[in-house]
Amino acid sequence: MSIVEMKVPTIGESITEVTLSQWLKNDGDLVKLDEPICEFESDKATLEFPAEAAGKLIYVAAEGDDLEIGALVAKIDTSVSVGTEPPSPSKDAPAEKVTVEEPAVAASTTTNYATGHPSPAAAKMLKENGISAKDVSGTGKDGRILKEDAQKAVATAQTTTPEAPAVKEAIIPSGQRTQTRKKMSRMRRTIASRLVSAKNNTAMLTTFNEVDLTEIMALRKKYQEQFVAQYGVKLGFMSLFAKACAKVLQEMPDVNAAIDGKEIVYHDFVDISIAISTPNGLVVPPVKNVESLGFHEIELKIKELAQKARDGKLTLEEMRGGTFTITNGGVFGSMMSTPILNEPQSAILGMHTIQQRPMAINGEVLIRPMMYLALSYDHRIIDGSTSVTFLVKVKKLLEDPVTLLLGL
Repeated sequence: MSIVEMKVPTIGESITEVTLSQWLKNDGDLVKLDEPICEFESDKATLEFPAEAAGKLIYVAAEGDDLEIGALVAKIDTSVSVGTEPPSPSKDAPAEKVTVEEPAVAASTTTNYATGHPSPAAAKMLKENGISAKDVSGTGKDGRILKEDAQKAVATAQTTTPEAPAVKEAIIPSGQRTQTRKKMSRMRRTIASRLVSAKNNTAMLTTFNEVDLTEIMALRKKYQEQFVAQYGVKLGFMSLFAKACAKVLQEMPDVNAAIDGKEIVYHDFVDISIAISTPNGLVVPPVKNVESLGFHEIELKIKELAQKARDGKLTLEEMRGGTFTITNGGVFGSMMSTPILNEPQSAILGMHTIQQRPMAINGEVLIRPMMYLALSYDHRIIDGSTSVTFLVKVKKLLEDPVTLLLGL
């Protein structure tokens, strides 16, 4: 017997441990060289782990295990030929297998490990709704079950079983006290650790202001159709806010800097991290060189990063870096908040919901679309006057976006 040990590979400089999120092959399956056998969840992304040899797969670790770099994950018995078919438990088994696989073959010319297997986002959605992957048809490459397939399956299940919640409530005795324990995902643990670190290791303060979005909303309304026709993406608030911040950050380098030991690191570029909510938690991939990008380029990049984040396909390189962060709690209805710093960055801007409010304009009371802005900053590097000035400058650019467009 010849055994090849499969160990957790080195993934990145800052990653010392991963979680085995799910197996892609069953214990005892025959696998081919470079065929993915499982998925690892790191602090920042989900990665597939390919087989280092062909043969019979032997589990060592289990789903949900936390594994250090170099830890043993599985073994592969290379003495077992990949072309060898395991004995059938009954005469009916081969016929049943053919019947199940025919639709997949019709949909794709290739049948492999991906066939009928859900992506991480789809698997989570199916598990939460108690739906088996065997009951879902995949429309992805080689029959892979995508997030959209899972959404359709959940919608179908909810339509066909509308009475399920009522039945469940009826059989639970009134006043019953139950508890459920669930292991925190690696991403959630990392987020928790970093938030506590930012709170404990920085002198964080928050300053507030409000911005009148009348001119920006008029600008978007007037040019939205032309913008979409020209670039294939909508002109959103985020690109305008990002561009305004980038301009002011170049004028006020302290806000775009970071502390490294006893030194201050100043950046001559602006990489703005955009907070994106995903099923596994909040991620903040940066849009790089915002100061050099057009509005449509910023919108396209944010759209790309958001889609990858929600599908669990962000790479480590796409998660690395960032000199400033923007988070928009307004999409969830937040009126005001104090965002926490994204270390080692020194400042983060919080956007909030837009509300129609009466404002005194030139001696008249007018209804205007108003948004509260919050700038959390590290007081060790940014003075109070600097933070207030930064927010006022951003406010002025947003209230008169023509100056932003003309670079004035």
